[in-house]
Amino acid sequence: MNLVQPSNPRPIRTVDPNHLDQLSGKAGGLQHLEHRLGRVYIAQRLGIERDHEAQILGCGRHFYDLQNRYSDVVIRTVLKLAGLHARARRNAISVEVRVHDAPIRNLPKAFESFTILQLSDLHIDMTTDFVGTLIDTIRPLQYDLCVLTGDYRARTFGSYDAALAGMRRLRPHIGSSAYAVLGNHDTIRMVPAMESMGYRFLINEHVKIQRNGDEIYIAGIDDAHFYRLENYHRAAHAIPRVAGSILLSHTPEAYRHAAHAGFDLMLCGHTHGGQICLPGGIPVLTSSESPRRFARGAWRYHDMIGYTSVGAGTCLVDVRLNCRPEVTLHRLRAVG
Repeated sequence: MNLVQPSNPRPIRTVDPNHLDQLSGKAGGLQHLEHRLGRVYIAQRLGIERDHEAQILGCGRHFYDLQNRYSDVVIRTVLKLAGLHARARRNAISVEVRVHDAPIRNLPKAFESFTILQLSDLHIDMTTDFVGTLIDTIRPLQYDLCVLTGDYRARTFGSYDAALAGMRRLRPHIGSSAYAVLGNHDTIRMVPAMESMGYRFLINEHVKIQRNGDEIYIAGIDDAHFYRLENYHRAAHAIPRVAGSILLSHTPEAYRHAAHAGFDLMLCGHTHGGQICLPGGIPVLTSSESPRRFARGAWRYHDMIGYTSVGAGTCLVDVRLNCRPEVTLHRLRAVG
C-alpha cells in the first residue's frame, strides 16, 4: 500500500541509537536481535516506524490517503451502488490454491519437485472469520517448506496484538518449517513473538536448506517498498555463486537488484493483484513502483524468474473483485 505524506507534517524526532536499549525494551525485547541484525538497523527500523505513526496520527493527513477511514466508506458505497458489494465480500474469503512450476538453474537433484507453500499479505486481523478459512485451505496441502512474504497486520500502525493472536492460531496448521519476511504493514516489534511461535524471520539474512546431502539457499530482505532497508549484500554475499537460491521479498519492486544479485527465483506479494480489478483481472491500482506485468503471477527478468502472489487477505476493506485471494504451491524444477 502506498503511504501518502501529510501536507503539513509535525516536527518529528529521530531515534537516538544511544538510547536503543531503552527503546528496545519497550518494543518487546529486541535486544537479542542486535547480534543478528545490527544495532543501527534496529534503530533505523524503529525510528521510521515512529515517524510513520506520528505522520498518520498527526495533522495535515491527506483525505485520499489509503489509510484514511473514509476510504473504506467510499469503496463500500461505490460497490453497493454497483450491486457488487455482496459478491466482493464472498470473493474475499474464497481462497484459491494455485500451483506454479518454478524452473531453477543449478537445482540439485534432491530438490526436484521440492514444493514451497507461499502465504502472502494475510492482514490476518482484518476480519474475524479469515483465520479459519485460511486454515481450512492449507490443511490438506502437501509441501516441503512454507514461506510468508509479509503484511501480517491489517494497518500500518497501532496495535499488533490481534495480528499476533491470528498468527499464533495459524502456526500449528503449517506442517513444515516457516520462513518469513517483514512487509510495509509490519513492525519489527512483532518479530520476537512470532519467532517464539515457530516462524523464522529472514531480515537481510539467508538460510541453507539441506536435503539428502544437497542444498539450496533461501534469503529474505526487509521491505523495499516503504522502509527501504533491504540489504542484498548482507542477505546474499555468503551464498555460493553456483548454488540454487531463492529470494523472499515483500514487494516485486526489488526485482532489478535481486536479478543482478544472482537469485534464481524471487517470491513476493504486496500488490494484492489490485484486489479490486476490472473484468479479466486487470488491476485498477497495484500499489507498486514495479512494472504492471509484475503485479500478479509468474514473470521473468533477465535470468531470474519471479512470482507475485495476489495474497490471501485483504487490505483496507474486506472485498475482492475479479481477483480472488490465493495461497501458492511452488514446485521447483531443474533446467539445463
